[in-house]
Amino acid sequence: MSSSIIGGCHFYSFHTIQTNSRRTARWRSPRAAVIPSFHLPMRSYEVKNRTFAEDIKALRLVTAIKTPYLPDGRFDLEAYDALVNLQIENGAEGVIVGGTTGEGQLMSWDEHIMLIGHTVNCFGGSIKVIGNTGSNSTREAIHATEQGFAVGMHAALHINPYYGKTSIEGMISHFDSVLPMGPTIIYNVPSRTGQDIPPRVIQTLAKSPNLAGVKECVGNDRVEQYTSNRIVVWSGNDDECHDSRWDHGAVGVISVTSNLVPGLMRELMFGGKNPALNSKLMPLVEWLFHEPNPIAVNTALAQLGVVRSVFRLPYVPLTKAKREEFVKIVEEIGRENFIGERDVQVLDDNDFVLVGRY
Repeated sequence: MSSSIIGGCHFYSFHTIQTNSRRTARWRSPRAAVIPSFHLPMRSYEVKNRTFAEDIKALRLVTAIKTPYLPDGRFDLEAYDALVNLQIENGAEGVIVGGTTGEGQLMSWDEHIMLIGHTVNCFGGSIKVIGNTGSNSTREAIHATEQGFAVGMHAALHINPYYGKTSIEGMISHFDSVLPMGPTIIYNVPSRTGQDIPPRVIQTLAKSPNLAGVKECVGNDRVEQYTSNRIVVWSGNDDECHDSRWDHGAVGVISVTSNLVPGLMRELMFGGKNPALNSKLMPLVEWLFHEPNPIAVNTALAQLGVVRSVFRLPYVPLTKAKREEFVKIVEEIGRENFIGERDVQVLDDNDFVLVGRY
């Protein structure tokens, strides 16, 4: 078999042999052509809030921040700014912008990058801004991550390709395409992606100095598997985060619950082992995840009066019975522990606005 090089690619011809004056072709499986990547990510050494992976590894409480909306479905930046300020005031050290809780899946990329840039511009000196720039398309993940770092985010959050799942080797190549751009957290949530990120993928990626760590949702056995090998882990499960932190070596949590009770979640992550507080929070955590996130946290924030009761479809509010249950949970934990100043309300069904086109 002979080969030729055209434009950096190898092309292989059939291997021919002479047998009894007859020419026959022996087919051999072609090898994949490796095309050198000359792509250079947009990179600046003049970023105001420049951060390294070691800075991200130290974060104990990161809030997956909710994105509030105006009645026409656009971002309510006034309410968003108030939410982020409350996180800062109550001790959160980082925010995930446009994650699952922030409904990045319902944003255009223009909206997504704008919100990351806005958060950095307003709050980047007070809290770490981690942009969810992951995608099941490597091309989109590269482009969004370049833009996210260009507008100043401190780190990126990346999920493995979902729906159109890939092989283990493809998964590694996907993450390798974005890791050189800056500090990165890998997010493993098989219940949403349909595919686990196995430890050997993370162990391979850990060779990169930009891997800050893993947001892990599989459970505490997996958490301990990583932490025992000096890989930084944040619990992605609020119901397990106390034990993850104090019994299994997790550095902290990337939390949905901290949208509502950031002070208590900080105490849970910073104050030492506290099973009593953990038990006190469990009814709230169970309520928040009775339906797929972010349905409940959206409903709760509206009931607390800190965001407008506007939902981008396909999300709809919890039933009135579940809203009544939330009022009781707030009373049991103490209204003073929740964000906002208004009394918690049940709200009527017609108080909610559902937006399909925005």
